[in-house]
Amino acid sequence: FIARTRREYETVRIQHARKKPRTPPVSLQAARDNASLIAWENYTPPVPHRPGVSQVEASIDTLRHYIDWTPFFMTWSLAGKYPRILEDEVVGEEAQRLFADASAMLDRLSEQSLLTPRGVVGIFPANRVDDDIHLYSDERRDEVLCVSHHLRQQTEKADFANYCLADFVAPKSTGKADYLGAFAVTGGLEEDALAAAYDLQHDDYNKIMVKALADRLAEAFAEYLHERVRKVIWGFAPNENLSNDELIRERYQGIRPAPGYPACPDHTEKAAIWTLLGVEEQIGMTLTESYAMWPGAAVAGWYFSHPDSRYFAVAQIQRDQVEDYAARKGMSVSEVERWLAPHLGYDEE
Repeated sequence: FIARTRREYETVRIQHARKKPRTPPVSLQAARDNASLIAWENYTPPVPHRPGVSQVEASIDTLRHYIDWTPFFMTWSLAGKYPRILEDEVVGEEAQRLFADASAMLDRLSEQSLLTPRGVVGIFPANRVDDDIHLYSDERRDEVLCVSHHLRQQTEKADFANYCLADFVAPKSTGKADYLGAFAVTGGLEEDALAAAYDLQHDDYNKIMVKALADRLAEAFAEYLHERVRKVIWGFAPNENLSNDELIRERYQGIRPAPGYPACPDHTEKAAIWTLLGVEEQIGMTLTESYAMWPGAAVAGWYFSHPDSRYFAVAQIQRDQVEDYAARKGMSVSEVERWLAPHLGYDEE
């Protein structure tokens, strides 16, 4: 055991020594000076066809055509991309059985109306102000309804910009009338009750199954609603005609980043979405004190329309950006450090 452990640690040391050095940080000002440059003078932001807030309904029968099944199999520790996994030499038979059971449960949930997907969406007048996005009450743009705060990449970039999501909205100084969207969807408020009913029957298999399917329906709803936004609600891609595989590969214009994910890692920004859309009043989804969404099968985020908008990882940030971000949000530095602890490129003590 001792000899084997020594060999394993020697391997770890060799692998660690081969790692490339961490990209050095830059100041916040240097990062802003290297922001993504968009030629706003040559671009006219699309005007939404249906501005404001609206509820959106989608049946299970509709959403099942938008399901990305690959993560479903990962829930059951079966590795492989759908649909190839169904023919896999090792796990194919088990994958087929799981898929059949999942399809049967989806049929039952739909036929008996046991799970009701719900969604709410809104498109608002907006403009960038530094690294924030100001959302306005109406087209006069003289009353700030809400501020969406964002973080900027803060490491040295040789051939790329230091991205911030705010870069993809027209700056107020350009005089361009731009917009920002927000959404929240859930696979169904009944998720926990259904799982609890299976739990009472000591049926762990179907308890996990119903939660896994509710999660897939929430993600499918996010995909379906984003398509509706691009083609109808915002309407900047009315002629889009993509397959489900192309949707999963994000071959469309625009992005829908979610608070808590790499491009906008601050979970507290979900509060702005809840306020803007009246999420709890509209569809019953709530936020916990730690900004987790209930029910768990839920997705919420922002809609950006610009063709150059893209996903990225903010990664580690430095103290000067934390102090600037805290001032913009009206929070203490220590509070921001607590929420962004995994992304601090320094020791806060």
